[in-house]
Amino acid sequence: MTENTATEPVTADFWFDPMCPWAWLTSRWMLEVEKVRPVRVRWHVMSLAVLNEPKLDELPPQYVEALKDAWGPVRVCVAAEQAHGAEVLGPLYTALGERFHHRRQPKDRATIADALQAVGLPVELADAAESDAHDAALRASHKEGIELVGQDVGTPVIAVPGADGRQIAFFGPVVTPAPKGQAAARLWDGTLLVAGTPGFYEIKRTRDAAPQFDV
Repeated sequence: MTENTATEPVTADFWFDPMCPWAWLTSRWMLEVEKVRPVRVRWHVMSLAVLNEPKLDELPPQYVEALKDAWGPVRVCVAAEQAHGAEVLGPLYTALGERFHHRRQPKDRATIADALQAVGLPVELADAAESDAHDAALRASHKEGIELVGQDVGTPVIAVPGADGRQIAFFGPVVTPAPKGQAAARLWDGTLLVAGTPGFYEIKRTRDAAPQFDV
């Protein structure tokens, strides 16, 4: 593996909702990219609940019901960020994702509190899951990310500065399992190549596999 030895890496801004298993896999890929390319990830919160507010009447009932559970984790992430700084988002996201996606623990207050404790944050922050006190900040963070790519996408959103100074932003990539090592580097290089092409919008094919997490 070629290590990342750059002294001034490029910042990749990454907007996530911890509920989404596909965003989780992309985030684990980005941690691999950090090892093999001069890249550092800066984490931000976006919200599937906020994204889908305008179209609740068009969604399947089971998905609408799931979105009710989507408010709590993102609210807690924003509360933690506001109280303890943006640097806590990455570790908290990892702690939540391991519990939600790998261990398949319920997305409830007890699981959130356990994740907070695991990364050294006050468990009282879990109270934010049932409060709208941080919703304005949550919506602002969501808006910042989604306005880079438009409304007809989901999570994650990634933005990086291009070689010509123009910002490159895109949804995805959607991939399973998360590539590692040089496979992660190749996907990063290719993603930047197509996303940085003026007028390029989409490559897509039907998903034929469920999210695959490391055991």
